[in-house]
Order: sequence, then structure tokens, then C-alpha cells
Amino acid sequence: APLQIHAAMLALDTFQEQHSRLPNTGCLQDAEVLLKLTEEVNATLKNKAPVNAELVRCLSRTARGTLSPLAAAVGGLASQEALKAITGKFAPLQQWFYLDAIEVVKPLQSLSPEEFSPRGDRYDGLRACIGESMCLELHKLRVFMVGCGAIGCEMLKNFALLGVGLAKSSGEVCITDPDLIEKSNLNRQFLFRPHHIQKPKSTTAAEATHDINPDLYVDAHLNKVCPATESIYSDSFYSRLNLVVTALDNVEARRYVDSRCVSNQRPLLDSGTMGTKGHTEIIVPNLTESYNSHRDPPEEEIPFCTLKSFPSVIEHTIQWARDKFENAFAHKPSMYNSFWLTHSSAEVVLQRIQAGESLEGAFQVIKLLSRRPSQWEQCVAIARLKFEKYFKRKAIQLLHSFPLDTRLKDGSLFWQSPKRPPAPIDFDLKDNLHFTFIVSTARLFAGIYNIPYSEKDLSEETVSRILADVKIPEYRPSEKCIETDETVKKPDQIKMPQSSEEEREAITQLEQAIAANSVTPESLQMSPQQFEKDDDSNGHMDFVASASALRARMYSIEPADRLKTKRIAGKIIPAIATATAAVAGLVALELIKVVGGYEFESFKNCFFNLAIPVVVLTEPAPVKRTLIRDNIYFSIWDCWTIFGHEDFTLSDLMNAVREKYGIEPTMVVHGVKMLYVPVMPGHSKRLKLTMQKLIKPSVDRRYVDLTVSFAPEADGDEDLPGPPVRYYFTCDGETP
Repeated sequence: APLQIHAAMLALDTFQEQHSRLPNTGCLQDAEVLLKLTEEVNATLKNKAPVNAELVRCLSRTARGTLSPLAAAVGGLASQEALKAITGKFAPLQQWFYLDAIEVVKPLQSLSPEEFSPRGDRYDGLRACIGESMCLELHKLRVFMVGCGAIGCEMLKNFALLGVGLAKSSGEVCITDPDLIEKSNLNRQFLFRPHHIQKPKSTTAAEATHDINPDLYVDAHLNKVCPATESIYSDSFYSRLNLVVTALDNVEARRYVDSRCVSNQRPLLDSGTMGTKGHTEIIVPNLTESYNSHRDPPEEEIPFCTLKSFPSVIEHTIQWARDKFENAFAHKPSMYNSFWLTHSSAEVVLQRIQAGESLEGAFQVIKLLSRRPSQWEQCVAIARLKFEKYFKRKAIQLLHSFPLDTRLKDGSLFWQSPKRPPAPIDFDLKDNLHFTFIVSTARLFAGIYNIPYSEKDLSEETVSRILADVKIPEYRPSEKCIETDETVKKPDQIKMPQSSEEEREAITQLEQAIAANSVTPESLQMSPQQFEKDDDSNGHMDFVASASALRARMYSIEPADRLKTKRIAGKIIPAIATATAAVAGLVALELIKVVGGYEFESFKNCFFNLAIPVVVLTEPAPVKRTLIRDNIYFSIWDCWTIFGHEDFTLSDLMNAVREKYGIEPTMVVHGVKMLYVPVMPGHSKRLKLTMQKLIKPSVDRRYVDLTVSFAPEADGDEDLPGPPVRYYFTCDGETP
């Protein structure tokens, strides 16, 4: 194909030189002239392929056209080449590179010439490529795009140029993104400008898109797409969509959106970039596998002992700080709240522990309760003690356990690369890093314990006055064993056995708290902090950046600036405008194919690396069909449906499945609840119960998806899997 395209493009140049114009759209005479020129050019080429007459005719018909997604993809690649020339970075392109979308235009060859004729509007260039009928289909498209970052901005530009979702055609582009625009976004998210900083991405992007094409109807939301927003992005919401586009860097969010698309039989266009690399994936109901059909290999984890005791690079100290944040300000408060939701009162917990019961998480929760601060001054004191623990005592303990002259069994030094010996840090409030750590840590403790503080409380004068009264206990290193095995995983603190001394201490602490009347409803509540890297006012990045920098200083590791720390701690995937432009263009090409109802062979997934440069186009993975038995197959896209009514019993459901689909159900599960398992005691009695009583649906619930297993062909074989069975509570599927 590249050689055939090369000959045709050289012939097109010759045509333009001879006629001072490009071939006219739909002109058969021009097409034949171009074909003859192509044959002449091809005869002169050293490396040649047979002339592809169909390709040449497609080129002639579309020569005056403009397919903006293809222009975006080629533009991204060409821009990267320009950057290579300027910077000298990455390997430049050798000779020629052709990227074609012949599979988009080839199926349209049989349409009448009028389809491609100009109408005197902004879509004439597009119309010359894909025809009027396809343009109209794009205009009335209803798209849901999740994410308005770098790829999202580029996708919206493609939508505007393609006329996707025009108001006058009852089309719509619904977009959602909860994030605000940051200064760092401006180098690749080109719908945003400096005066947009701290404004919502979605609404700002919608306004900018409207400026490009005022006819577009863009509905901007500020929501995450997750189980918590399922009432907003419900099945009825998905039912009125034509397709979904994900422009996210969060894998779990993409997996969730994919599951919603599968259950609602909607196409999904997914893409992502990392630096100069990019990929696109097209997911079409009943034709391809889904995003969840494959799993990326797990990320390589930093060994527990490296994070805890032996960091050697800045990434280790940043991850350590991030873990400290997660444990102290998110995990422990969440565990604390869950514990008190399960256990009614401190008195009952005390009685059960005294009776010898083992309550999961009780000792950690009691420790948090007994040490709970109630004033800002106490939060500052805790922060100072944390500084002492993290940056002084830890070093003293390590050097006590492994003195600098420690040798391994083979005689080599213990403290040799990559291991770095730590140096204890003495606290100095005049050191800005020390001050930032104290204030940010105190703020976070105040946040989880719902303790108010003022701007004055954050001043160096106030903090200095509080610290003057904080007594730092003398520290003596212990003879404890420090883990050095890189294969050992982090222990689960909640499930670790407690010594009898720890049990007695916990009982005493809880008795004292109850006796002091300090156990109030308020004291049994904490406010977990979800790490938010983009809000500089919350102190989250202040904590991570200062804690990481102090640990790096302790281990003589080259520090990172705040931006790099933010990128690593926030798991920000590096993006470059060239790659995002190319990815968005390639996705928009697939969108045209979805709208046109193209055959499976037309769809293309893509992986590219503009640095090399390499572009690999492949067919999507075809959907796998699993045999249940007797020529009964199912795929991930299948969902069997049963319509019930108020008195519909579990037995009725099983009979209905057998009669409708010709196979006997043996087990019915709803979520994690087993509705019917024959071997379970008492389950046979459930057959007479109504589905309403077994499931207890909410008032507005129309249906539930059930996991059903089927009887094997031979006794002793395992039950057979099947597709989900969607049970509607009413015969018409409406809300009961």
C-alpha cells in the first residue's frame, strides 16, 4: 500500500501542475486521467507495486476533500518531526511516511455523485470524503465523552470540525470532568488559556468548542463517572447515546465505563498516551472484545523494605511520603469510621474484648480514640513528634541495627550501593522544609479530627510558641529486627496478632476514655482525606513534597522539585501535544466507521511511538463466543432477559429461563448474595418466594442482573457458565 500510495500522490502532484487544479469531486474523466498518470509515474519508480486502480479513483474523488481526523493524526506526526529537527531529540523519519484512511472512503464508492457535491457550507470538504448521508448521521450523533484533558480537548476539536452533535439535528455531545484547569495543563490542552486557570475543564472546553462551531450542542458536567454517580449516568442515560468516548488516564475509571457500555450495548472509543507513545482501541457491541477483556501487566512495585528503610532514588521517598499520607489520613480514618458503624458503642466493644473476643481492627481504633487530639496545639505537637520519628529516630535505629562497618556473610559491606546510610536530622524551625512539614502535617491531623484552626494558627510565631512547650522524649534504639528481604510484602497491621500486653493496654485505654466521658458521638467520627494533588490550598502536596524532600535529605538522595514530586505522587502520565493530536484523530476516524455501520474488517486499533517513529494498525480482537452446550453460545455482549411481575417467584424465574433459552438453571446469585444454591440448607424453600421479596429492590429499580449457572451435561461435571440474566420486575420493563 505505501508504494501504491506513493505513486498515486506523485501523479496527483503532476495532475495539479498540468491542470492548475486538483481533480474535481466525482469527475470520472479526472479519475481516469489521474489513473493514467499514476501508471506513467509508477513505470519510472525503482521500487514499485502494481497500480491500485480503486485506490487512485478514491484519491481522485477525495482530492478536494478535507478529512480533519486524518489531518490531525498526520499533523501530530509531522509536528513531532519538526520538534525533532529543533531539539535534536529522537530519531527523525527516514524518507516517506503515508497514513491512509482508505477503509473509510472505499465502501462509499458506490454512492451517487450528488452525495459528494458541495453545498456551500463548512462541511463541503468533509462531504467530498464521506458524503452527505454520513455527514447528516454525524450531525445527529449523541456522544458521551468522559474526561476533558489533553485527549478530550483534541477530541472536541475533531467533533467541532466533523459537526458531531448539532443542536438543529437533535444531536448532543455530553462531556464530564470534575477537574479544574491548572497552569501545567496549558502546554497541551489547547482549548484552555491563562485566564481559564482554576476554572472547570468541562465548561471551559464546552465554551471553546462552541466558538469553533456554534452549531454544536455541548452539555458540560462536573461529575466523576463511577458507581456513586450511577443515578445520573443511568441505563436510561446510556440508552439515548450512540457511543461513548473515554479520554482518561485512570485505568479503573476506564474499566468502569467499559462495563457500563457492555451492559448497555454501546460502542466505546478508548485511547491513551504516554509521552510520544499512543494507543487507540475500538470496542463495538457483538463484534469486538471489551476493554475489560484484557489486563495490562501489573505495575512493578517498590519492595516494602526499600520503601521502609533503604530508599536509593527520589521515587522511593516520594512513594514513601504518599504511603504515609494514605495510611494516616485516608486508610486509618476510613477504618475507624467503618469500625464504629459496625459496633454500636465503646461500652459494648470493651465488654466483648474483656470477654476474650477478637474484634478486627479494635486495637488500632482504640489507639486512635485514646490519642485523639481536640485542639490545634495538640495537632502541632503530633506533627513535631512525627518529624522526630520519621527523620531522626528512624536513622538512629537503622545505624544502631546496622552500624556503618557492618558486613554481610560474604564479607562485603552492608552499606553499599544501592543502599545509602541515613543521617539523623535535627529539627530546626527556621528551616523552611521543617516548618512546611510541621504545618501541613498539623493541618491534615486537624482535618481528619474536625478541629478548626485560623490563618494565625499557621504562622511561624504561633507554631514556634506551641513547639516551645512540646517535650521530646529521650530515644533509645531497640534490638528489633529490621526487614532486609526484598521479597517480603508489607504486613497487614489489622490482622497481625496482638500480644497479651497490647490487649491489656487497649482495655486500659478504652476504660480510661469511657471514664473520662471523652467517648461522644463526635469522637467516634473521623474525616478521611482523599489525596488531591491539584488543590494547593489543602496542604496535601505540601505534606508529600516536604516529607519526601526531608527523607531524601536524610539519605543524601538528589531531591525533586515540587512539580516532579506532584507528577510522581499524583501518577500523572506525561503527555505531549503531538501524541494527543494523533490519538484523537485516529479515534475520530473510528467514530466515522461506527456511525457508518462498517464491517469488522474496517475497524483498526493503533499503537504508535512518534519518537521512533512507528505506527502499527491492527484489527481489534474479535469477540469470543463461549459454548454452553447444544449449540448454545454466549459472549460478553449477551444478556438474557426475563420479564416478571409482582408475584413472580424464584421458581417462575428458573422455569422461564429454561423455557426461553432451553437450558436448566442450577444456581442464581445476585451480586454477592446467593439467592439459590441447591446444596445450601433451606434454599429449596426459597423457590416459592417472590423475586421482590428475595431482592428487595429500591422503588425506582427496573431490573437486576443475576449470575446464573446451568446444569452440566453429565453428572459430576462442573456447572456451566452463562451470560448475565437481566430480570425486570414488571412485564413491560418499566419501574414498578
